[in-house]
Order: sequence, then structure tokens, then C-alpha cells
Amino acid sequence: MSGTDLENDDIINVGLPLPRIRDVVPLDGRKVAVTWRSGETKIVDLAPAFASRRVYIPLRENDGLFRTVRVSEYGEAIEWTDELDFSAAWIARLPPVTFDNQEFRTAMDELGMSLDGMAAALEVSRRLIADFRRDKPIPRHIALATRYLVEHHKKGT
Repeated sequence: MSGTDLENDDIINVGLPLPRIRDVVPLDGRKVAVTWRSGETKIVDLAPAFASRRVYIPLRENDGLFRTVRVSEYGEAIEWTDELDFSAAWIARLPPVTFDNQEFRTAMDELGMSLDGMAAALEVSRRLIADFRRDKPIPRHIALATRYLVEHHKKGT
């Protein structure tokens, strides 16, 4: 291939750019606050991931090791040692820990759900849904189920 051929090659981009991490801060309960290069901060719970693989046993049991978390050289992962890390792409797919009452109301609006409809979808009482819409703290399992409903609703429309 001649130099002219190389100069005429087009650059092809496929998909979205990979997420990159600017900073990570360890929190209580095996949670981390991840700040992306875009400036957005997201708190994620790593405990379920630690429980899913034997390689993460040291991070389950050793608070000191967990608190040594750092961003990899190019921002493509968070890491503790050369063998213990999580990719930025994987972390980006995790749901944030927080889910407040406003987000719950917004989710109901996006789904077009009434109190009765949301209660049926989540298999809880209508009264509990009304409380979640106001000010009752939303348990993690309800937050995850609500996010699931919204995500699948978006895919279906």
C-alpha cells in the first residue's frame, strides 16, 4: 500500500466512545463514587459483584484493601491490584445506588402508570406506591424493579 493510499483512508468510528473515569472514592458498604470524565458522578454498589466471583473474596473481607481503590492509568477501569479491577464499561452499566421519590414519580409518568397499575406491576400495595410518590424511602429492590420496567418500556416503544 502506498503512502497516498494511507492518506486517503477514512477513519471509521463504531458505536459510542468508551466511558472513561476521572476519579473514584470508596464509600461504606462496598460502594464507590465514580466521577466520569464528562463530570457526572454516580454512586454504585459493588457488593453483588464481589459476591459473584471468588477472585473478589479479598475485597469482600478486607476494608483496608477496598479503600485502596484507584483509577487505572487511562481511566478505563478502577483497580486495587493488577489482578483486581472493574472496567469502566461494566461500571457504566450498573444502576446508581440512589433512587429518590422524584425519580419514582418520573418513572410512573414515563410508564403511564396509575397507582393501581404500578402497585400491580411491582406486586405491592397501592398505599405503598402512594407513599413512594411522596416521601417514603424507596428500597433497593423496588428501585431496581422500577428501573427494569422503565428500561423495558423504552425498548418496546
